[in-house]
Amino acid sequence: MSSITLAPGLVYHPDYLDRSAQEGLLEALRGITRAAPLYTPRMPRTGKPFSVRMTNCGRLGWVSDVQGYRYQPTHPETGEPWPAMPDRVLRAWEELSGYSHPPDACLINFYEPKARMGMHQDKDEEAFDAPVVSLSLGDTALFRYGGLDRSDPTKSVRLRSGDAIVFGGPARLIHHGIDRLIPETSDLLPQGGRLNLTLRRVEKPL
Repeated sequence: MSSITLAPGLVYHPDYLDRSAQEGLLEALRGITRAAPLYTPRMPRTGKPFSVRMTNCGRLGWVSDVQGYRYQPTHPETGEPWPAMPDRVLRAWEELSGYSHPPDACLINFYEPKARMGMHQDKDEEAFDAPVVSLSLGDTALFRYGGLDRSDPTKSVRLRSGDAIVFGGPARLIHHGIDRLIPETSDLLPQGGRLNLTLRRVEKPL
């Protein structure tokens, strides 16, 4: 399994999932979204909608609304518990994270062709010693990453369908985001767009 260290703690795994694995994971995600439909999160305080839709699987799910960012055990619209994580997702954590405890949340973001994600930090978790593992499916995304301060210089890398990237150690709290999608770079999703899965350990192990 090849890997490229983009910065200390930030490791890129191109072509981590082959086509068969991507198709199997996509089918599993279709089942997840039937049980836990994609919804549009909103920014705290302002209520401005995100340009991505999202859902979760695992024991906890990340949500954002006018009340703030948080993890909770139920879908914000249906009130039902989140579906279990697919085996292939758990295997990715085992192979890539180097962490001895399982993830308890997997955030699923769906990017339609015009969607983007502004620069941000993943810092709503307790277990900062655990990395974040990210998997990409669908159209290529221009991924931008910087440092711990928002004003730090940034670099970019193209994340293709099947790629994985891991934020850990000194890179665990770096700013990062998606500038744009590059259309028609994958035929995995029939209508285009991109699915991104981020696996997180939210609570500190006992």
